[in-house]
Amino acid sequence: MLEKRNVILVGPMGAGKSTIGRQLASLLNYEFYDSDHEIEARTGADIPWIFDVEGEAGFRKRESAMIDELTQLDGVVLATGGGAVTQEINRKNLAARGVVVYLKTNVEQQLERTARDRNRPLLQTEEPRKVLTELMSVRGPLYDEVADVVVDTGDGGVRDVAQHIVSLVSEKL
Repeated sequence: MLEKRNVILVGPMGAGKSTIGRQLASLLNYEFYDSDHEIEARTGADIPWIFDVEGEAGFRKRESAMIDELTQLDGVVLATGGGAVTQEINRKNLAARGVVVYLKTNVEQQLERTARDRNRPLLQTEEPRKVLTELMSVRGPLYDEVADVVVDTGDGGVRDVAQHIVSLVSEKL
């Protein structure tokens, strides 16, 4: 079996994938990538606009291509979008090309962390709690399926969580 040289973060929106990912990359001396930010940078459009124009299916196609490209790099920390695990090809690429860390959080923490973020198209609704609960019922088992390691992000600050992840994944890299 080939060594897993990347650390890939999965989990729901508001779990801290981007924030923890930057800290983790710094601790590991790896490059950091956020698949959503890379899509925005290359298309020149933000995620809500892509959802509006291309629909979720169009966005997921772009996301799969980006994940395929970024997971072929070596020595990176990759923060994926919350819905990346809904595509089977993404789950296969993530599992094959890195140590997958599921950043687990609860709906209350998600609501608190995403309350003022207008860049989350799926939450632009009157009932974000209901949306988050429904998303987790579908995506939760997929996060578990693809994860090599599960870390609760409600425990400790960003640096503490990142250091904990380093201790968990270092023997797998």
